[in-house]
Amino acid sequence: MRFFSYESRFSQLLMKLSCSCLLNILWFICSLPIFTIGASTTALYYACLKVIRDEESHAATMFFRSFKENFKQATQLWLILLGAGLFLGADGYILYHLRKSSTGVMAVIWTLILALVIAASVLYVIVLLYVFPLLASVHNTNANMLKNSFLIGTHYLFATILVFAVHFAMFFAVVAVFTPLIIFGEGLCAMVSAWILNSLLIAVSGTPEDYMEDDSEEIPEELPENTPDSIPENHFEENI
Repeated sequence: MRFFSYESRFSQLLMKLSCSCLLNILWFICSLPIFTIGASTTALYYACLKVIRDEESHAATMFFRSFKENFKQATQLWLILLGAGLFLGADGYILYHLRKSSTGVMAVIWTLILALVIAASVLYVIVLLYVFPLLASVHNTNANMLKNSFLIGTHYLFATILVFAVHFAMFFAVVAVFTPLIIFGEGLCAMVSAWILNSLLIAVSGTPEDYMEDDSEEIPEELPENTPDSIPENHFEENI
């Protein structure tokens, strides 16, 4: 019966699945006003990182703690990213139709500009994937959060692709395969992504504790010499 004991891998997996379901419901409810999506997503990743590290069993408590403490900065970052996303989306839509209705040299010009917008959109998605998990882990200014999200996301492309694939797979499964999977939705995506990014954060910082100490502690500016795949000192702005 060890298979069903509390400490077995099976039981731990079920616990994490149930936590992801609960956190998904909390994330959805707290995201309903739209402008709170940033704070809700930050809280979701904060709680998921705690669960992944077995540091806290009360996931809901951790969720609301982070939601309250990071609300202001997370909302600011979300509104910035929302505005940028709407701008890129509108540009892409307009350029696509301009290209479609043009011929000759103008069609080539619109195609090149559209390609630039698509490239910018890819970078935008990278920042979007990392900024809220990063905010859930460390303190920094808005500008540095955005910059460091981009730097980490482009430096660790494999992890970035995995995190994107997790979200895409969940979206596809809910839309095209089995709609009731929405009960796990973003909660399960964040739990799996937290596991992936947890390893990444350890690789960058050298110690996982630096990322999950109380909210007043910042990440050291310099990376340890024995850090795997070490990054030059000035690669990131101030703190990761």
